[in-house]
Amino acid sequence: MDRVFIYDTTLRDGTQGEGISLSVEDKVKIAARLDQLGVAYIEGGWPGSNPKDMEFFQRAQQMTWKHAKIAAFGSTCRPGSEACDDPNLRALIESGAPVVTIFGKSWDFHVTAALRTTLEENLRLVRDSITFLKNQGREVIFDAEHFYDGYKGNPAYAKEVVMTAEKAGADWIVLCDTNGGTLPHDVLSITQEMVFTLRAPVGVHVHNDGDLAVANSIMGVMAGARQVQGTMNGYGERCGNVNLCSVIPNLQLKMKMECLPEGKLQTLTDAAHFVGEIANMPLRNDMPFVGHSAFAHKGGIHVSALMKDPGTYEHIQPEAVGNHRRVLVSELSGMSNVIYKAKELGLDVNRQNADTKQIIEQIKNLEHQGFQFEGAEASFEVLLRRAFGEDPVPFVLDSIRLIIEKRSDADFTSEAMIKLRVGDQVVHTAAEGNGPVNAVDNALRKALLSHYPFLAECHLTDYKVRVLDGKDATEAKVRVLIETRDSHDAWGTVGVSTNIIEASWQALMDSFLYGYMRERARASIESSRPA
Repeated sequence: MDRVFIYDTTLRDGTQGEGISLSVEDKVKIAARLDQLGVAYIEGGWPGSNPKDMEFFQRAQQMTWKHAKIAAFGSTCRPGSEACDDPNLRALIESGAPVVTIFGKSWDFHVTAALRTTLEENLRLVRDSITFLKNQGREVIFDAEHFYDGYKGNPAYAKEVVMTAEKAGADWIVLCDTNGGTLPHDVLSITQEMVFTLRAPVGVHVHNDGDLAVANSIMGVMAGARQVQGTMNGYGERCGNVNLCSVIPNLQLKMKMECLPEGKLQTLTDAAHFVGEIANMPLRNDMPFVGHSAFAHKGGIHVSALMKDPGTYEHIQPEAVGNHRRVLVSELSGMSNVIYKAKELGLDVNRQNADTKQIIEQIKNLEHQGFQFEGAEASFEVLLRRAFGEDPVPFVLDSIRLIIEKRSDADFTSEAMIKLRVGDQVVHTAAEGNGPVNAVDNALRKALLSHYPFLAECHLTDYKVRVLDGKDATEAKVRVLIETRDSHDAWGTVGVSTNIIEASWQALMDSFLYGYMRERARASIESSRPA
């Protein structure tokens, strides 16, 4: 199996994406997780540009790296200066990184317009910078900036730049689509020519401005490139860099190219979400391979086929990248969706079961009213278990009363009074909140906590309200989606009503019932284990 060396630049190029800022501690955590994933190179930043990146390299020298080499990034020396005196190159050496990646101009337009120097001087900058770094004992990767655009503008000069880098001793020549606008067939043909021309191994570094970064990287590998530079989740300037979470599984599973050590591909989804959390950039649900919806199935015909053979509607097994299959339930659902979900829950159902047919009709009616179970699978499980005879009633509500008060010299205040029965005990209590929904939630928890201690670990983490029909103005029906989390997991529930408090109560009740059922199931498992 041929190997493709994965070069991760999330900590440098990725941080140039809008809204992304990483502390030194963040960068250390991400780098450690990338090393666990098994990438070949981790680019830590540009030590000559800011103290934070230099501190990262100091921390990196104290860490043990099992799979990855740490790379420092910088540029060639400046026009008119000597490489040995260039502070940027000096900082690269001082970083202690065993690998140094420098970029140089390969597009004549950039040499004259941006660098404001001559084509010959630019060749000297490339040659002297690489020679200096090699003499310092570093592995040197040369990123030929704007190479594909430069080749299309002046192929002779673009080739001369990379051949100069090779002669100076560069260990890798990386062809860059810096503007991200090159088409796949051009990447294929140009990369093929350079792989044929150069003796040094070739890599590709592409951006996603044409939404073609993954395709272009694959074309580069098909042409003979054996290094792919990119970022986790495609973070990067403008439209981002190539998304390694898409490139790696395509290359490894479909082209049989070794990108990660054995067994590491199954950790890709977890790594992608870990990086997203640290960067405070949660993954889009529809992200290929690693997104929450990557293997989610909604149409009844699809699910029916999946039950016969998952390969009918899945291009790979979800587990191959550490993801999992999800079957959604909506008005588009058929019998197969309900049966699939019921079997997941251990419910004994079949197509002839009258309860199954009835629950499908109930789901469709509820969706017609505005309920949406795709983001509220906990509500669907509560509904399904009730339909098949599992109807836990841990308490009975007698009444809720809300008082919302506004005084001229103060903000609105909310208080909820709740009366309910738990077994043969009547509980009557009250609580205040930041708003009426928060007050109801607080009162419910206060009333039930002594009976159901698991509630102490349950916290509302998200609350969304959507108006379903705006023409009705303030009388419109609303859908409330809430997310609750405990120490084990998170779950979503839904409520719909023309009254926002009623819709919120429905979602809160489903959230409590789902947590109650989970807690009972956990207790049952614990009690069945031998002492």
